[in-house]
Amino acid sequence: MMTSAPSGSESGSRAFDLLHPTVQRWIWQKQWKALHDAQEAAIPAILAGEDDILISAATASGKTEAAFLPICSALAESPEGAGFGAVYIGPLKALINDQFGRLEELCSLLEIPVHKWHGDVDAARKARLVRHASGIVLITPESLEALLANRGTRVPSMFQGVRYIVIDELHSFIGIERGAQLRSLLHRLELAVRRRIPRIGLSATLGDMQAAAEFLRPGGGEDVRLIESRSDGQELRLHIKGFLDDAPRRGKPGAPADEQSENIAGGGNRAIADHLFAVLRGSNNLVFANARRNVELFTDLLVRRGEQAGVPNEFVPHHGSLSKEIREDTEARLKDGSLPVTAVCTSTLEMGIDIGSIASVAQIGPPPGVAALRQRLGRTGRRGGPAMLRMYAAEPELAPGSDPQDELRTRLVQMIAVVNLLLDRWCEPPETGGLHLSTLVQQILSLISQHGGVLPQDAYRALCSHGPFQHIGPRLFKMLLHDLGEADLLRQEKDGLLLHGGEGERIANHHTFYAAFHSPEEYRLVATGRTLGSIPVPYPLAPGNMMIFAGRRWRIAGIDPQAKVIELTPAGGGNAPEFLGAAADVHDRIRTEMRLVYESGKMPVYLDSGAQRLLTEGRSAYRRLNLAQTPVVGWGKDTLLIPLRGDTIMNTLALALHRHDIPVGRQGAVLLLPDTAPRRAIDALTALAAESPPDPESLAELVPDQIIEKYDDVLGEELRTIAYAARKLDVGATWAALPGIAAAAEAGETAHHAPPDPAAPHRHKIGALPYAVIDVETTGLDPLHDRVVEIAVHRLHPDGSPDRSYSTVLHNDSGPGPTHVHGLTAGDLAGAPAFPDVAGDIAEMLDGAVLVAHNAMFDAAMLISEFARTGATPDDMLVLCTLDLARQFGSGHRSLTLADCAETEGVPLSRAHSAAHDAQATAALLLRYLGRAAEAGHHYLDEIGATGTLPAPGWAPWAPSGRRLRRTHVPAAPLRSDLPVPTMNSRAEIVYAHHIAQAARTPETFDRQISLLRDTARALALTPSALTNVHECLAKAWESHPNEQALLRALGPRDR
Repeated sequence: MMTSAPSGSESGSRAFDLLHPTVQRWIWQKQWKALHDAQEAAIPAILAGEDDILISAATASGKTEAAFLPICSALAESPEGAGFGAVYIGPLKALINDQFGRLEELCSLLEIPVHKWHGDVDAARKARLVRHASGIVLITPESLEALLANRGTRVPSMFQGVRYIVIDELHSFIGIERGAQLRSLLHRLELAVRRRIPRIGLSATLGDMQAAAEFLRPGGGEDVRLIESRSDGQELRLHIKGFLDDAPRRGKPGAPADEQSENIAGGGNRAIADHLFAVLRGSNNLVFANARRNVELFTDLLVRRGEQAGVPNEFVPHHGSLSKEIREDTEARLKDGSLPVTAVCTSTLEMGIDIGSIASVAQIGPPPGVAALRQRLGRTGRRGGPAMLRMYAAEPELAPGSDPQDELRTRLVQMIAVVNLLLDRWCEPPETGGLHLSTLVQQILSLISQHGGVLPQDAYRALCSHGPFQHIGPRLFKMLLHDLGEADLLRQEKDGLLLHGGEGERIANHHTFYAAFHSPEEYRLVATGRTLGSIPVPYPLAPGNMMIFAGRRWRIAGIDPQAKVIELTPAGGGNAPEFLGAAADVHDRIRTEMRLVYESGKMPVYLDSGAQRLLTEGRSAYRRLNLAQTPVVGWGKDTLLIPLRGDTIMNTLALALHRHDIPVGRQGAVLLLPDTAPRRAIDALTALAAESPPDPESLAELVPDQIIEKYDDVLGEELRTIAYAARKLDVGATWAALPGIAAAAEAGETAHHAPPDPAAPHRHKIGALPYAVIDVETTGLDPLHDRVVEIAVHRLHPDGSPDRSYSTVLHNDSGPGPTHVHGLTAGDLAGAPAFPDVAGDIAEMLDGAVLVAHNAMFDAAMLISEFARTGATPDDMLVLCTLDLARQFGSGHRSLTLADCAETEGVPLSRAHSAAHDAQATAALLLRYLGRAAEAGHHYLDEIGATGTLPAPGWAPWAPSGRRLRRTHVPAAPLRSDLPVPTMNSRAEIVYAHHIAQAARTPETFDRQISLLRDTARALALTPSALTNVHECLAKAWESHPNEQALLRALGPRDR
């Protein structure tokens, strides 16, 4: 490793004299008084044109110029060679557009062409560049991937003259799929031009320069020249405000929509919005709210305060789900500076996009880490003034028996710990432990596209033995190729050449292939013809629902499932939508610093009176729980383990305890051990500390859902376990920490807390409640997107005698779905009521009753989704499943489908897959099974598998309409018979098997059903052995159904 000390930035700079005269004139025209220290060190190193260089400097300290002043000088001095002369790789299209504007001014003086290449650049311009590459190209990793995969034969000529590759915001790539992809792309580019190209990494935030250097040049980090700026001694003005957060208020029925919308935020968030509104108006600021939903929530609260005050709005949202036009408008308003504007944002404005002078930065809640806070802080004080940081912590109000984690005020203490580490100039080191097998899958497929096929040994040599995946040995690579062949991503010719399989061809030709990360399915939001952005739809939406998006309130006017478009019109109320995504892991050093904060007697000077009071409460709870002496806390019948260690250690420790048959749940900084006495927990910790560290894979095997990265689902069970262990677990660090944790647990006096006595669950006796036996026919298996086309409810008195029945077919905009299953056609649905027309009738049939269905998990989910689309859902439902009852009390059933159970029990069912007939048959089966349950000595519904509770009275706001349209004809038998579902070991296995049998009846949606079945398996928490048992049992039962066996093969051992 070669380290360049800053040489100062006094006049008469040696580095300045090395630059091209035109570049020198440009600097004088900019009236720079001196070069920054990083520029002084970088210019001669880059002009030498030999070394890889890593430049770390604060935001706005001239990193981009440190790279491009010498690069442009070198290109202007000797514009030799064809093709591009330099390549800039940026993580964001917006950052590329910004850098393009900055570079174009200088490069036009030097007659060096500058080009943008990303998804928003038109194809014609890209085609011209392919033919006439020159100058400097600014490109994203995804566009470079597409270029290599689709124009592989042209790449050598386009890039043969490249003398430098610049990677901006290097820290944003390290440790994630995009970073693994980037390293592979850089290596493949060097293979294409058959030479090493110097790499220049730029970053404002690096916790470990050497680890970052190794990322920049895998296997050659020691030779990377490191340039770290020290000229960031900026004055920091900082305070943290603390608020008590009561629960969101329930709106009064009939209250104005804007009043109901105000009630969605807790008291702490409303107080934070009040303070932000008071102190930020009149200047340009950034408010980091961490999550997109929080961005929309706080923007709405701030906009409403402006409306109430009768002043122009200054608050706008900025996050990745907003349209490019909206984001760019916000960036332009910030940069213009003529009118004050505050952007409420996620990490999208952390990067170095030029947004002009920012008066202050606000942070709501704990930031993702020290590095993120340092990056965000760099956005303020960019014109030589002090950096202003306001931080806001909202902690819940306490009541007798509050959760210890709330008593400890962990959110505030985590914020203090992050600030302390920031002031100590520490930040998280790069995460470099993952195998990134998912990204290797992508790179193998891309390599095949680039060359038209590749031999296994050549692929291994290019990507692994001499490439960026050097941690993948021959054995793992061979296993990976085998798994890809099993998944039809690869096929192999007789001469050994690897080509795309059928599924691989489909993946490689899809526009989402070029991104190494997974992008969820999203709907586009459109208002008056303008696209506002896009959102995932993890819950049912329906016309009439209201939402907050792009800082405004909307009502859904219509939904087009085929085009995936949601039409919006302005409204007075709404709620922020849910977005997918997980919080960042908390580093071990932060949790260690939290312990120091708890045990310190000093009050940080940057806390306001509210935060001081909250910290005092947290420290008092820390002492009361005796956490300085022991991490173990008795909590009623449970035990809490609070070792204050990082999330990776906490995850590993949880699995280690689970392997000792101790149930464990994660709640932030706490491990919850339900139904476990403190003594048992202490003994388990002591036993673990005495053991040798286990193989990480043996712990990862205990995780039911190991899919993290985009292509993890195509990995076989063994490889996926290995990949998960490498990415999420740290056995070494955990076993290093265990002796101290175990010793403290053994020696310390365990505090015992008594949580509030929960209200005794109301147990319902069999025969005490009426039963609402339902059956639904649907367009598919997905409650989120599919619809109910027929429903029947057969209501029984508590003694089982018939009460009344209701059935109807239902119209929807998606059509009837699998007619070959239920026999319904589009004509049958014509003139039928839609679900909102009869929601009141169905709710009345369910009122106060136990909901019963054959595979109730499916029927109840479809029913609740329809209620949700109509605007209200029950808070819970008391559900009983005859599929599970058949397993427990059936009389020698060979198969547990409804038709087979009915045949075995002698229950008439001549019209299967007619909702009315199915509901009647289910009701008859229910009575038989309840009789046998009573004979077996069962008295309560929960003893025979009932789950949930009765919903709160009055949850349904609709009045019965009396509308219905019964079937006009019912086939004598379903057009396609049910597949057998043999009895199995558990209710979860049977429910999963029944879902697979349903999916096999609808082969036209085969691909979609695969992901739904995997989701079902995860929801049921099925273990790998349970999944294998289900697949093997069904394979045996379906021996005479070879076509349906394909579904089982597709699920195979990869299902989790």
